[in-house]
Amino acid sequence: MQTTEGLVLPGERAPVTVNIDRWRAGLPPDAWPDTLPASGEIWRRDVFAVADAYRAGSASARQLLAAVLIWGYGPIGYGPWRATRSLGADPDGKRLAYALKDPVSDEDGLRTAYRRFGDPDHARLPWLGPGLFTKVLYFAGYQRGVGGVQPLILDRVVASRLPAEAGVGRRNGWSSEEWLAYLRWAAEQAQARGVEADTVEMMVVRDD
Repeated sequence: MQTTEGLVLPGERAPVTVNIDRWRAGLPPDAWPDTLPASGEIWRRDVFAVADAYRAGSASARQLLAAVLIWGYGPIGYGPWRATRSLGADPDGKRLAYALKDPVSDEDGLRTAYRRFGDPDHARLPWLGPGLFTKVLYFAGYQRGVGGVQPLILDRVVASRLPAEAGVGRRNGWSSEEWLAYLRWAAEQAQARGVEADTVEMMVVRDD
């Protein structure tokens, strides 16, 4: 996978800005991703760097989840509280490891990964619904420069701005088949425009 280190991704207009000291104080020390910028200005590339380290074995699944949640919640006041509850329910990272255990390289793998995050016996975590776990799947599995169907973020903001042909209901919570329909639509849009699939997602969010 092409690295995103040092790059602002096409379509990304600004970083997410957080109080990094508040987040560090609120999260379990073992889950803290040390490579996040001390400034608290976090770009997607910074979360991808933690994901790269996770795949290389030099960062834990808990550190990956923490990085995604910090970026995902951003400055929202309850973010550290909810993130701590999600991490606290998986102190050894086994539930996350189960959800992410297979590389996502095709639609069947994407479907399986999505469903695993909802599995109450093996992977589901409190406060980690589709709007957040699709962020985990995006950062953990996106393959830049490859094209085709890629894991993308599907949260309330994205869902509220997708056209009907994307196949996603405008509510909070979606089936794996709705997610896949959206991924196929985004792949088609990306191919037609000559851009990355996540650029399509970012364009949807800013109403381009």
